[in-house]
Amino acid sequence: MLGGFFHMPGLHHAHGHHGHIHPGHGHGLGHGGGAQISPFNFSTITAFLAWFGGVGYLLTKFSGLWLWLAFLAAVAAGVLGGSFVFLFLAKVLLAHDEPLNPADYDMIGVLGHLTSAIRESGTGEMSFSQAGVRRSAAARSEDGTAIPRGADVVVTRYDKGIAFVRRWDDLTDSKETL
Repeated sequence: MLGGFFHMPGLHHAHGHHGHIHPGHGHGLGHGGGAQISPFNFSTITAFLAWFGGVGYLLTKFSGLWLWLAFLAAVAAGVLGGSFVFLFLAKVLLAHDEPLNPADYDMIGVLGHLTSAIRESGTGEMSFSQAGVRRSAAARSEDGTAIPRGADVVVTRYDKGIAFVRRWDDLTDSKETL
């Protein structure tokens, strides 16, 4: 009945079952990159009620306005207050909100720099940049050989928090000989 007026993310009418919840479909998010929000949400409705109630109380208690005029002024104040909250949500809080992409955090193929040498069959540490943030991870040589500190490496496998790496020079040298 109110389905066309209020959008409830996650609620669908599928296969004849009303109110069946399908989480994870992301219907509350826009397809254009940024999040979209309905103007009728919890924050804007509570802001409307607070401004409507506050202004309505003050006008009926402390002014000589006619009741219906005070009511209309209170509704206008509520709409204005809810609009300010909606604009703040849409333009400030959600302006740069984007859904996370798991591919941005995939370790395979990441280029890094060894900050601690990898001894033969041992573990070292690599530093790398991912999703705009500098990170570090434990690193082991893919073939068990030693790799000196300061070498550039590429992650070929990532398992249980350990990056298995090959030297960048080894990868680029093998392509030149082909």
